[in-house]
Amino acid sequence: MTAITADQLLARVRGLLAAHPPADTDRTDFLRARFDAGLAWVHYPEGLGGLGAPRSLQAVVDAELEAAGAPDNDPRRIGIGLGMAAPTILAYGTEEQKHRFLRPLWLGEEVWCQLFSEPGAGSDLAALGTRAVRETDSGDWIVNGQKVWTSSAHTARWAILIARTDPALPKHQGITYFLCDMHAPGVEVRPLRQITGEAEFNEVFLTGVRIPDTHRLGAVGEGWAVARTTLMNERVSIGGMRIPREGGMIAPVAAAWRDRPELRTHALHQRLLELWVEAEVARLTGERLRQQLVAGQPGPEGSGMKLTFARLNQEISGLEVELLAEDGLLYDDWTMRRPDGVDFTGREAGYRYLRAKGNSIEGGTSEILLNIVAERVLGLPPEPRDDKDLAWKDLAR
Repeated sequence: MTAITADQLLARVRGLLAAHPPADTDRTDFLRARFDAGLAWVHYPEGLGGLGAPRSLQAVVDAELEAAGAPDNDPRRIGIGLGMAAPTILAYGTEEQKHRFLRPLWLGEEVWCQLFSEPGAGSDLAALGTRAVRETDSGDWIVNGQKVWTSSAHTARWAILIARTDPALPKHQGITYFLCDMHAPGVEVRPLRQITGEAEFNEVFLTGVRIPDTHRLGAVGEGWAVARTTLMNERVSIGGMRIPREGGMIAPVAAAWRDRPELRTHALHQRLLELWVEAEVARLTGERLRQQLVAGQPGPEGSGMKLTFARLNQEISGLEVELLAEDGLLYDDWTMRRPDGVDFTGREAGYRYLRAKGNSIEGGTSEILLNIVAERVLGLPPEPRDDKDLAWKDLAR
């Protein structure tokens, strides 16, 4: 099959706009028509919202639709589905799973969350203890355990879940990957209030949750390999987000510098210049990383981007609070609420400063990501691990 060209793609976009004018078409109807036309994620296969086109051509589609005032699928609200669940389902799912889950996921009709971390298995995720036991008669899996730091669990319809299916194997080998119905009996979601006042995260208790074997992703016991695909995509989606020049966390600081000359000092000017340059380098590096993705799945390089994202957000938000002096200490509202999504740059300087503290924890702690970069990017010797070949059930806990 001949690869589609940019001109052919533009013609398809204009045909969509002509048949479904954004100003006169219901938002959901437009998004459904876009998906069915293969313009949702063009690098996905035909019939699954794509055209088998190069990933780089997605920018052509997005720019044309944005210029026409077309609605988007609210990617901030469904970021876990788009950035983590979808590429994993595409890589490991059966044809039935792909057709069942990808369309409502992209449309935002079904929100996804991630049931990975546990109270005793965060940085050492492979030590997880949530158990999934298969029933002999039905073939279903019965899951019991606890997950924590789960974004969007309170709004999610589905979850990507890893659980231990064979405790007699070493910790990386006895894990299986599932798609869990968050409305199933036995799923309990409790809010975790953060330093920002919000409860964007949750803890999730799983008590006798029944998952059919048809909702297993990948082979039994191969869950760690599947999970690594999810984790690499997660780090790219967090650290490699597409932003305009002087966008993201640096934008409000640069605006405050321009609008309030009375706050300026030479020392703050030097720090702002340094961070502005670093932010621009990170943005361009993210663009290069996205171009590399055209050739295949993300690799460990995404860990480096996520490391930079966390460090820069914390340093830039700290500079903003210092620049604004006493105004930087103001905070608009500590009311407990459970937001639908995450906005790293929303609200005021105090919120940005506090929320950025989580950037070096979520999506893989900076300490773990430094190890990944050292071992898998730089090729340095790995840290000694004396538990790698022990059965999980024999590990000290």
